[in-house]
Amino acid sequence: MADSITVIAPAKVNLFLHVTGRRNDGYHLLESLFAFTRRGDEITLKAAPGLSLTIDGEFAGTLSADVDDNLVLKAAHALAQAAGIEAKAAITLRKNLPVAAGIGGGSADAAAALRGLNSLWGLKLSLADLEPIAYQLGADVPACLYETPLFVEGVGEKLSPATLSWQAGILLVNPGVMLSTPAVFRAFKDAGSQFDMPLRGDFPWADVATLARHSHNRLEAPAVSACPQVADVLKALAGLKGVQLARMSGSGATCFALFEDKATAEAAAMSLKNARPEWWMMADELVTPSSL
Repeated sequence: MADSITVIAPAKVNLFLHVTGRRNDGYHLLESLFAFTRRGDEITLKAAPGLSLTIDGEFAGTLSADVDDNLVLKAAHALAQAAGIEAKAAITLRKNLPVAAGIGGGSADAAAALRGLNSLWGLKLSLADLEPIAYQLGADVPACLYETPLFVEGVGEKLSPATLSWQAGILLVNPGVMLSTPAVFRAFKDAGSQFDMPLRGDFPWADVATLARHSHNRLEAPAVSACPQVADVLKALAGLKGVQLARMSGSGATCFALFEDKATAEAAAMSLKNARPEWWMMADELVTPSSL
């Protein structure tokens, strides 16, 4: 068992998001290409006589450290229960990513906590072993365990490796607005939006140009109707030098732009920050190899 471990909870980016149907229980069926950044939230776990959570960082004020609300604490309890041990750790979550932003912050934090506590407690469980525990915590949490490109289907339970043969710099931008996923799906329904046809093996990610031509985020239009600032971000990203694709991630309000490399993304971030200093931004690169 380790005494202290720090793990990164990267941003989850939906490079596309298609809505293919709706189950009888009301959950929508999706097809999405998940990719992950290298930077994100940071979770430090230390051996302790009990379980505690401290939250700091830029977005600490938007989260609760209550066990009934916080996914990191829920992850600790779920893993301890599955392992038949008592949950003991002093956890510090540095919240660098915005909340309710379409980039999987809470899900990524929960997945990172599972990975980190698995090591801290010496459980030696594989990621596949952790998947059922992760799924109890939320639909995106299993995918966030792997932190590599995945084709995700259903309500998040069907994961397949996605091989990306290209590298990309990425710029994430959020207008400073929390956008409720249920509100976006209500707008999707109220607009009478059409469901997408399933891809059925015709995967549109050979390169960024193919991704741009043959995929989309079906929730973009309803998100814009619920939060007009999303349209402002998309317009600004599309006008940046060197941009290859500008799109919203998840149910928003965070949007992203892909570039040839990280340096180009960083230069674009500097340019945009001068024009819109009130927006949150993070320039990084995508993790492209898949390890599922």
